[in-house]
Amino acid sequence: MAAFARANVRRLWLVQFVMACVVAASVVWWLHLGVFPTVSAAIEKLPDTGVIRNATLDWNAQDPMPLAEGKFLAVAVDLSHDGGARSPADFQVEFGHEGFIVCSLLGCAEFSYPKGWWIAFNRTEVLPKWGAWEKPALGLAAATVVVGLMMTWQILATLYMFPVWLLGYFANRRLTIGGSWKLAGAAMMPGALVMFAAIVLYERRALDLLPMTFAFAGHLVLGWVYLLISPWFVPPVVEAVEAAKNPFTKSQ
Repeated sequence: MAAFARANVRRLWLVQFVMACVVAASVVWWLHLGVFPTVSAAIEKLPDTGVIRNATLDWNAQDPMPLAEGKFLAVAVDLSHDGGARSPADFQVEFGHEGFIVCSLLGCAEFSYPKGWWIAFNRTEVLPKWGAWEKPALGLAAATVVVGLMMTWQILATLYMFPVWLLGYFANRRLTIGGSWKLAGAAMMPGALVMFAAIVLYERRALDLLPMTFAFAGHLVLGWVYLLISPWFVPPVVEAVEAAKNPFTKSQ
């Protein structure tokens, strides 16, 4: 890790890009196997007629009506949100008369339908559009994860740069401001591996949602740990080493 302090910045960016792609691949894998099949099944159960207009859902089918339920996501229609279609899935999207709610471990959040919009809510219109956009949506998700991680790591490296340099300064380490920035950026990589493993285990149901949130917090803490220990592996300042070994320097 400390070697990145003296490495070319392009080498750091290459490693970060590879790690971002690894995490993005796990996210796409989770969406493809765990989320999108539920979305497809929900669309298949929509009635032939239905629309959201004037911020109101026009629904003439069964109410409440569970549309689809998977390990991670459940989709239902409950016009009055009275809890008749609640699911034990980790996340649930429930469409009501004037808005929809998203429920998870942290509780439920309610959102209103956009005013002035006309949104198809029937199998006849939605199914072909979903079929056309399902694969591009996976590509967009991958690109979003890669770009988001790359930008986040640059921002965090900039925020952590000065504390890392200060630690190296008091430890008499050969660490420049630029080297501190690269070291801080590299310290985020082990956390990315933790998130990759956590997403894979979550998709396989080896982790539930609560341990998954702990893993997310843990990957941040792991980055801070590497920020604290990595400067000590940077070569020391030559003058400081020679002064420590020279008894005459100590006596002056």
